[in-house]
Amino acid sequence: MHAVVSTYTSIFDRVDRMSGFIVPTLARLVFVAVLLFYYWNSAGLKIDGSIFSPSAGAFGQIFPKAAEEVLYDVSQLNILQRLVIFAGTLAEYVLPALILLGLLTRLAALGTLGFIWVQTLVDVTGHGVKLGSLFNNSIDLIDQRVMWSFLLLVLVFKGAGALSLDAMLRRVIAPATA
Repeated sequence: MHAVVSTYTSIFDRVDRMSGFIVPTLARLVFVAVLLFYYWNSAGLKIDGSIFSPSAGAFGQIFPKAAEEVLYDVSQLNILQRLVIFAGTLAEYVLPALILLGLLTRLAALGTLGFIWVQTLVDVTGHGVKLGSLFNNSIDLIDQRVMWSFLLLVLVFKGAGALSLDAMLRRVIAPATA
């Protein structure tokens, strides 16, 4: 029995040592595969010619009740609504790109987490999407957003991994400060 436990411990000690490289790298890869184009496509739908020109779709997506009241006329957007749409569109382009590159990954993952939960709040309160509940044997909005959040929390806690600009900068800057 001792030999079995010793072998098990030896194997998984190696796995633990490798996880510092593998887990954050895989988390970034999964993010890119699952969410990168989701966010970039969503951002593209929010602009009408340029990033400074919000589309009616952006108005309806982010401020559904206000957009409906003015029949989706973007000329009726107030300055705060314009700023929110601009910031949200910029976030949907920049934050996923930073995660892809592994640059400022922890901050980008935190920003994306905030974005996800604001997005969820708008989906539930503005669009009437049912949040659902965990552990109910169905895949609801909450299940999807908890999975996305967990993936991003891996990046917040573990960083971008060895194959990232964060790691490269750390290697370049650390010797200079020593």
